[in-house]
Amino acid sequence: MALRYIKKEGDPILTKKSRPIENFDAKLVQLIEDMAETMRDANGVGLAGPQVGILRQVAVVDTGDGLIELINPEIINQSGEQQEMEGCLSCPGVYGITVRPMAIEVKAKNRQGNEIILKAEGFKARAICHEIDHLTGILFRKRIIKMLN
Repeated sequence: MALRYIKKEGDPILTKKSRPIENFDAKLVQLIEDMAETMRDANGVGLAGPQVGILRQVAVVDTGDGLIELINPEIINQSGEQQEMEGCLSCPGVYGITVRPMAIEVKAKNRQGNEIILKAEGFKARAICHEIDHLTGILFRKRIIKMLN
């Protein structure tokens, strides 16, 4: 495993839409493991491909109960609303209140290419939505309704 450089706000890659993953191979596994290590080293709870310079639909999330690997994720259902604080590893020192769904259902693939359905609520739902936004070129600043700093 290796630490990857996290792209910062202003880097044009963060505003581009990612392409789907097509090859489920050792290179993908290495990328996922590197992203998880990078996220943890930076004290984050999520990291998406564009944040490490890879315009592919891959993200990792860990809100404290184990690593979630999301490949080609798509939110297929959402309900409720939460307004909570968010930050981003690509926007160091920036925090704000965002509006996100309270609960989501996501269809994605795992590292073997098998389809998975994941349900998440609260903080985990917010973190997953944040990372999926990265895959579509949206930084969380666009979701902020109240800056906190």
